[in-house]
Amino acid sequence: MDLLTFKLILVLALFLLSLTIAAYSTWAERKVASIMQDRIGPNRAGPFGLLQPLADGGKFFFKEDFTPANAEKFLFVLGPALVMFISLITGAVIPWGKSLNIAGTSFDLQVANIDVGVLFIIGMASIGVYGIMIGGWASNNKYSLLGAIRASSQMISYELAMGLALLSIIMMTGSLDLKEITESQTTGNLWGVIPWVSGLNWNIFYQPIAFLVFFTAALAETNRHPFDLPECESELVTGYSTEYSSMKLGLYMFGEYVNMFISNAFMVVLFFGGYNYPGIEWVTQNWGENAAGILSIVAFLTKTVIGILIFMWIRWTLPRFRYDQLMHLGWKTLIPMALVNLLITGAVILAFGN
Repeated sequence: MDLLTFKLILVLALFLLSLTIAAYSTWAERKVASIMQDRIGPNRAGPFGLLQPLADGGKFFFKEDFTPANAEKFLFVLGPALVMFISLITGAVIPWGKSLNIAGTSFDLQVANIDVGVLFIIGMASIGVYGIMIGGWASNNKYSLLGAIRASSQMISYELAMGLALLSIIMMTGSLDLKEITESQTTGNLWGVIPWVSGLNWNIFYQPIAFLVFFTAALAETNRHPFDLPECESELVTGYSTEYSSMKLGLYMFGEYVNMFISNAFMVVLFFGGYNYPGIEWVTQNWGENAAGILSIVAFLTKTVIGILIFMWIRWTLPRFRYDQLMHLGWKTLIPMALVNLLITGAVILAFGN
């Protein structure tokens, strides 16, 4: 198998994986809510309601596709398409596992291994704001426009805190390459005192404040509770998506769940060792490269799914912030925390080295 064929297969697999996890995240969301609220949740479409996402998808496709008469029709379609496209393309630079050996050739489980993978994801996330803003403006509805403006200011504000939290990781690893950031968490001893935990030298143990800031900013970037003011799904007017119906609305909703999946995958790479797991070097030496590679994929997806479930747990636990509280947290709390953490990280590196 040549490299191009493998990359095409990997792109297709990643596309299907993202859509599948996004679809079943909607099922898991309702199941988590039902457990926390002491009710049953989806249980009609298939065993345990497992066919509910397929039923929802079919409903979106067959509902009336309504476009307001005064809407900017091209931009009205471009908005949700852009959100979905940006959500999917960001997964291209994430290393999903160790390499696999196929017919004597080693292939990396990463679609595009670029030197500035961190900047690529942050840049794509910034462009994603345009999808929401375009959708709200093109609807020619004042409520949609106000919702889009509210969403844009929220996402831009929390991107600053997210970027500052990322700088601490970049200073520690000395690289913007996600593969190198992952590999830096494979070798070495945790705090230099636990020599037997190969694959557990994770950045979360060195940068807990950066993780807290990044995690909170990720909740805001994905419009999740308690930062769901761009949509406010429990309200009658749902912000920028008020005028959307059928699969256009479905793309906005799907884009949010894909974005949640990719955001958690990004956090796993930055703070939780990526595809590393305790004993990964021993598995590679004793069971071979392919066994270590398959287990690394399982480890990566397990960490990511746990992160998604925590996002859902928070959604059904915390109340929504007021808008002034949201902006106060972003500008007056998270950004100063990230700056202080960045200063401390620089001082420690200067004093003790990496």
